[in-house]
Amino acid sequence: MVPAFLLPESTARQDGRGPEVALGAHQGKPMLLTLGINRILEQESLEVSVWGSSDDEEWLPIATFPPKCYCGTYYLTVDLSRHKHITRLRAQWRMSRWDHRRQEPLFGFFLFLEELKMRVAGAA
Repeated sequence: MVPAFLLPESTARQDGRGPEVALGAHQGKPMLLTLGINRILEQESLEVSVWGSSDDEEWLPIATFPPKCYCGTYYLTVDLSRHKHITRLRAQWRMSRWDHRRQEPLFGFFLFLEELKMRVAGAA
C-alpha cells in the first residue's frame, strides 16, 4: 500500500509512534521518505525514525532523520533491499526542549513514504 503516509499530518506534544503500514509489492525496494514539519516552537528538536518488522513482534530501526529544529521539508532514501524480510514499517518520534522551564514541546509534521524512482538522463 505504497505510496502512503507513515504518519498523516499531525500535531504532537510528546514522543510517540504512528500506525503500521504494509509494504506489499514494494517490499525490498528503494524508498523515499519525506518529512514535512509545518509547526514548531522555539528551542525544540524533533527526531523521526522508521522501524520495520516482519512479524509485528520485533521492530528494527531502518532509518533516522537527523534531529530537526526548523520547519521545512526533508528527504531521506532507504534501500529496503538490505531488509528483504521487512513487510511493515512505522514511524516513531522523539521530541525535546532546550528550555525545560517552558511548556511541553509542540510539533506539526507528517511522514510520507513512496518508492524511489530512478531517472537516467541521456545526452541529445
